[in-house]
Amino acid sequence: MAQRKDIDGSMSVPTFYGKELRWKREAAGLSWEALIKGSFFGKTYLSDIERGERRMPVELARHVDQVLGTDGFFERHCEDVRKARRGPHAAYFEKVLEAEKHAKTIEEWSPTILPGLLQTPAYARAVVRATHPLALDEEVEEKVAARMARACLFEEDHHTPSYWAILHESLMTDAVLPPREMAEQLDRIVELAERRRIATQIVLRKSGPHPFMLGTAKVMTFPDAPPLFYTESLHSGDTIDDPALVEEYRRSYDLLRAVALSPDTSLAMIKAAAEEYRNGKQPDRLE
Repeated sequence: MAQRKDIDGSMSVPTFYGKELRWKREAAGLSWEALIKGSFFGKTYLSDIERGERRMPVELARHVDQVLGTDGFFERHCEDVRKARRGPHAAYFEKVLEAEKHAKTIEEWSPTILPGLLQTPAYARAVVRATHPLALDEEVEEKVAARMARACLFEEDHHTPSYWAILHESLMTDAVLPPREMAEQLDRIVELAERRRIATQIVLRKSGPHPFMLGTAKVMTFPDAPPLFYTESLHSGDTIDDPALVEEYRRSYDLLRAVALSPDTSLAMIKAAAEEYRNGKQPDRLE
């Protein structure tokens, strides 16, 4: 039998927390399956927490405290782990950043800017500078690099979630970059779609009213945890895990998908818009 690899709890707050969790679990003589029984989470989720790779949700912390008889220890300290920052992302985005890496499916509606997972460095830089106009160059580049790192999800040697983005027509026609760079940005979306890493749909301006006329939407499902819904505004974001409310958002998202163009038609329009930019023109309408 291979020797168990110990966890170095000095590496970070999450790994210290995970090491304590494993010590308590093994001291109680419990397997992952036994400790997780009766919760909505899978054993891989618990294993990832023990290695410091995922944060402990408060509802799971309460379950663990009850099973292990740890007098609320893991619930009290799971917030400390959640606050442990991992780079230049906004604090409210940390839960989403972690969730993306473990998601089975990601569905995203982005009405005003292209989703971060699809952005080129030039597009990300323009968005960061617009949001943080007084940020120093090195701060901007740090944020851009962090955003680009998220796209490793689409590489061949990485676990790739099923990613489906619904985009508003204005994202193709209302340029935030010079024509050449806009062409490169749209080419990036086409390239990912043609490699079957993503699917995209476009909602036209003339599509009429739909449930998500206000706000963004990101729905994520997991093989070992309940689904999450995330919505974001300028300087805040809200991650929702209440099953009934997530289901309500899910139904609204399905209604939005119903008014969008098909993936094939949408991809053809994105290609056409990219070609317009490549020729130094700005697309007027995608129709």
